[in-house]
Amino acid sequence: MTLLPAPPTDDAPAWVAEHLGHLTRDGVRASRRFRGGQSAADAALATLDLTGYASRRNEVLPVGRRGATGLSPYIRHGLLPLPDVWAAAADAPTRDRDKFRDELLWQEYARHLYARAGTRTRTALRAEPPRPQRTWEQPWPRAMACVDSALTELETDGWMVNQTRMWLSSQWTVRAGWDWAAGEDEMFAQLLDGSRAANRLGWQWTTGAGSGKPYGFSRWQVRKRAPGLCEGCALNQACPIQDWPADQDTRWLPREDLLAADPDVSATAGPREVVRTAEPEAVWLTAESLGTSDPALAANPDLPVVFVLDEPLLTSLRLAGARLVFLAQCLAELGADRELEVHLGRPAQVLAGRAVAVTTAPVPGFRRLARRVEPAELHPWPWLRRPGAGPVQSFSAWRRSVGRG
Repeated sequence: MTLLPAPPTDDAPAWVAEHLGHLTRDGVRASRRFRGGQSAADAALATLDLTGYASRRNEVLPVGRRGATGLSPYIRHGLLPLPDVWAAAADAPTRDRDKFRDELLWQEYARHLYARAGTRTRTALRAEPPRPQRTWEQPWPRAMACVDSALTELETDGWMVNQTRMWLSSQWTVRAGWDWAAGEDEMFAQLLDGSRAANRLGWQWTTGAGSGKPYGFSRWQVRKRAPGLCEGCALNQACPIQDWPADQDTRWLPREDLLAADPDVSATAGPREVVRTAEPEAVWLTAESLGTSDPALAANPDLPVVFVLDEPLLTSLRLAGARLVFLAQCLAELGADRELEVHLGRPAQVLAGRAVAVTTAPVPGFRRLARRVEPAELHPWPWLRRPGAGPVQSFSAWRRSVGRG
């Protein structure tokens, strides 16, 4: 276990390089577009303009045509709780507001599914994804301008619009024939908003593992969503995705009982009210909840804050440096206003014997860890829709079970 100095507000990349550089997969650099921290999140939400979102949310190029909001890194880390983002859309044009809120519900659905099924989401939930007869040598050939453009944005910004995420995931498995779970790992490691909940659901849906209907990436989508990109491609005259992927029979998997009904909703959803067994001496923050509105943080304004970088987990994940810089920027801003401890080690060991207040995180790993830490004060997660026992095998079935609200 190592107690690290608090990250500085002015040079998070240098702090990450010094203390966490051995855990990254690449050179340590900040995202070109996104900065971590509550002030950046608040500014992004304050300038949210959803006008035209419904018609432009899938646009890729030119960048000025895009309707994507770029809020996802802040949503993923709890800097912008979904209920707050939902409320911020209230005055948008009706069609744009409704489409945007549908996307927020998709994020909530991803959390419900992952909170219930956990690591089961790493394997196909409903059908085996189709594979081509020939496996490509590279799943993401950079000679393809559409692939190179998407990867360049991922590498420099740690983010992509949803359309290009679909391009890359379909290209990896449906076109190139590579294992979708390995591709999900690759994308997860680089996305600032990478979560097993949202990223796995996206890959399950795009490759057909979670829907039985794979997304057929082809040149048609590139020309429609990124006009002019094909014309500058080295493979313009020999495009490997000129036509739609060949149709293949869907091999459905046996029905998964856990997707049809939740046998332990209370464990999936967490407490409805604060559960307090002792006086807390510190607030434990997780990567799911780094915002100033974190319930445990807000309820204990005078207590020091503890954040533990899980060294064994980070060693196995080998995240992009930009992801760790984003986290460091969030912590640096918190440390400017609160007493902050940042540890590198095993969370259960670091927190052993400490009376901590914490907000429930909607991930199975938190439940396992909380049983060992035994928090003195456990706060409910701020759900947009509280999980129920109903089906989660599809978004439509889930939405009927939880209601629109």
